[in-house]
Amino acid sequence: MKPRGDFRLGQMVLLTAASLALSLSTLAAPSVTNVRATQRAGTQIVDIYYNLSAPGAPVVSVTVSTDGGAAYSLVPVNVTGAVGTVTPGNDRHIEWNAGLDWPNQFSSQVRVQVTASDSAPGSMVLIAAGSFQMGDALGDGYSEEVPRHTVYVSAFYMDRCEVTKSLWDTVKAWNGGNGYSYDNAGSGKAANHPVHTVNWFDVVKWCNARSQKEGWTPCYYTDAGLTTIYKTGQGAPYVKWNANGYRLPTEAEWEKAARGGAAGHRFPWSDTDTIQHSRANYYSSSSYAYDTSPTRGYHPTFNDGIDPYTSPVGYFAANGYGLGDMAGNVWEWCWDWYDAAWYSNGGATQNDTRGPSSGSYRLLRGGGWNDYARLARCAHRAYGTPLGANYVIGFRCVRRL
Repeated sequence: MKPRGDFRLGQMVLLTAASLALSLSTLAAPSVTNVRATQRAGTQIVDIYYNLSAPGAPVVSVTVSTDGGAAYSLVPVNVTGAVGTVTPGNDRHIEWNAGLDWPNQFSSQVRVQVTASDSAPGSMVLIAAGSFQMGDALGDGYSEEVPRHTVYVSAFYMDRCEVTKSLWDTVKAWNGGNGYSYDNAGSGKAANHPVHTVNWFDVVKWCNARSQKEGWTPCYYTDAGLTTIYKTGQGAPYVKWNANGYRLPTEAEWEKAARGGAAGHRFPWSDTDTIQHSRANYYSSSSYAYDTSPTRGYHPTFNDGIDPYTSPVGYFAANGYGLGDMAGNVWEWCWDWYDAAWYSNGGATQNDTRGPSSGSYRLLRGGGWNDYARLARCAHRAYGTPLGANYVIGFRCVRRL
């Protein structure tokens, strides 16, 4: 892709390029051209302009490379304007607060990419419908990870990255005067790190708030009639599964997404069944043969002596679906109640299974920055009390098509 322009953000030099269009439809693919970017004088705000042609109103997103275009792994959160669903035309405008998404950084190898697609909204990716094998395939897991079984999951969108502290705060700021209350304020190492210290009730209510803020129908309600939006308290909500708003993934959705379209592998990548610090933020130990990291203990890049040792979202290479941090960084809340024997229950193989109807704990997936490699496997099932909130737990959202 040929650079279209360049500018300086503080000391950071950025080049912008038009992306290739992606499309899953049979119509003409959306096209992005004439990408231009400038920094507002005296600020870290970047104004990005582009021309968009398409047969409908495609979804536009922005990604950033910090290595000269080799990988576009930084997904800006603090963007407004012509992102998401955009009407075609010239001089579409995106405002990016780079100071929040990439604070105190400098590189002459940064590239900004604008992509138009009719396949997924904004910062989410499409997980296509289909069946997959759920559970431990390699025989090195825990008893609750078997028997391995086939699950059909309908198509859905999932956040590319864990919800950041910046996005959490943006939605909470909108909450003011909108009737939402939380048990925890939410914490984060930095604006572009995952939010943490949020309990299950907090994140479910936040999903509703994010939905309302963006004009979608909330998924969670306080009554079986699905008339009163869940905004306060600690009750187990009812779910409007056909709503188009944000919600937590089911356990089956999470594992299908984590596997990235590959089958039978230990981790979210498919080129090897080993793990190293070059691939994930976790606690490395020689106790596991598949942990081959040359560095041991906490991730050396993020171990600064101040808990938590989280990493910026999207720091590591994404899996086959384009999802980052499906292994390590922070644990991610799921919808399902936890049952150690659930995989032997007939309900586990139902289409779009949503887990047991009741329980004491909610599912957690993915492992964290202070956990061993065994807990970062795709098949690993963890759980926590819905009231639990600490600096190893965060989340990401999904939406229906």
